[in-house]
Amino acid sequence: MPDPQSPSTHAPQISPFIELSRADWAALAPSMPSPLRETEIVQLRGLGEPLDPVEVAEVYLPLSRLLNLYVGGTKALHEVTSTFLRERFASTPFVIGVAGSVAVGKSTIARLLRELLARWEHTPRVELVTTDGFLFPNAELERRGLMERKGFPESYDRRALLRFVSEVKAGAPEVRAPFYSHLAYDIVPDAQVTVRRPDVLIVEGLNVLQPASPGHKLAVSDLFDFSIYVDARTSDIARWYEERFLKLQRGAFTNPRSYFHRFASLSEDEARARARSIWQSINEPNLLQNIRPTRSRASLVLRKGSDHAVSSVLLRKL
Repeated sequence: MPDPQSPSTHAPQISPFIELSRADWAALAPSMPSPLRETEIVQLRGLGEPLDPVEVAEVYLPLSRLLNLYVGGTKALHEVTSTFLRERFASTPFVIGVAGSVAVGKSTIARLLRELLARWEHTPRVELVTTDGFLFPNAELERRGLMERKGFPESYDRRALLRFVSEVKAGAPEVRAPFYSHLAYDIVPDAQVTVRRPDVLIVEGLNVLQPASPGHKLAVSDLFDFSIYVDARTSDIARWYEERFLKLQRGAFTNPRSYFHRFASLSEDEARARARSIWQSINEPNLLQNIRPTRSRASLVLRKGSDHAVSSVLLRKL
């Protein structure tokens, strides 16, 4: 009988991804000068996220260059396809999806990539749209009994989101999306975000990598040319969420117009207890049931350590 500890009895682990340590990833672009000043990086940083010039240079600058190469490759494919078909037609925007949990830092990454990509050739016009604008208005969520499931897939107008990205991807000259206010925690009536034929559209949100829902043939993720999942341990994300909640409680929540103004007067212990309750009842179940299961659908995974810094990168094999 073969020795169960013998290496010959263990099949090699097969993965659709190439995994690179942060050091190996950074070494792919050792001489790229960062186009962003430190003050610009500070402005892009999210609450509690220690984003600094080193992180930008070692992680996000190489990523932006890779994305730029993908865009260039897609344009080249468009050219040869046009030649093959003997028909000239305009190329369409390159669409990037950015997914991950609440508090994992995906919004900061999306904003940073927008700024970096706009400085490369082929991609001077980069637009960013978050899926928050496609949440149903609070009144509709209340009517459907979904206010406590805000952020879950069913709380979004997925048909409107799919239509929006489809129109952008089809090359429509102007496409409009609803505007979401984090202060009001709701859709703002008659306010819109307008996208006008960008070179690149970044779509950022919790559930953008979801497959098509039952009874539907197409999901918004089917329209992505590249997708990124921002990953971290659940315990780390829970801690980051709690710390962010405390910062918001001492900051944005103090505004009388804030939807969460009622939390501004809580003691620190009460605020921590409230943050943990929201995490355990809403955000963690959404992460475990809906968001993390889509990780394997991404083109690239950014894996973060407990200090919020990226520790490794997984890139899907071609």
